Amino acid sequence: MSYEIPKKVQLLGTDIQKEQLRYHTKKVLVSKEFTFDSAHHLHCYEGKCQSLHGHTYRLQVIMLGETDERGIVIDFADIKKITKEKVIDPLDHKYLNDVLPPMNTTAENMVVWIYEQIKEALIHEGWAPKVILEEIRLWETPTSYASVTRALMEE
Repeated sequence: MSYEIPKKVQLLGTDIQKEQLRYHTKKVLVSKEFTFDSAHHLHCYEGKCQSLHGHTYRLQVIMLGETDERGIVIDFADIKKITKEKVIDPLDHKYLNDVLPPMNTTAENMVVWIYEQIKEALIHEGWAPKVILEEIRLWETPTSYASVTRALMEE
């Protein structure tokens, strides 16, 4: 296998024009994943989850939108900022039964709360309606997750 080292870096205005940056006008899904560690226990549940225990949660945030003049829907750094401020920082290394609103701290309840927090932040920060929160997936274990979509949340 051989590798070629570029001899020249592409320059805007010389090698590519600003109007060429946006290749299409299609809608695109963009996604970013996060992890956080939290403890909780479940009420009205028979099984080992009724006792205090912890998880390394995996969170996937999926957004939908048309690309802007640069070919970007939303910067991954903006998804990270919103999700970190609204979800990760409040939940990471916390006892979920204390920090979430009164609810049974199931993945099914948590994923709806997470969707609400991120959607509200998109509106507050001026991303909506250009960028739409399409889906949230929350893994409680590597093989078990709960998910909500925009369609389910708008029913």
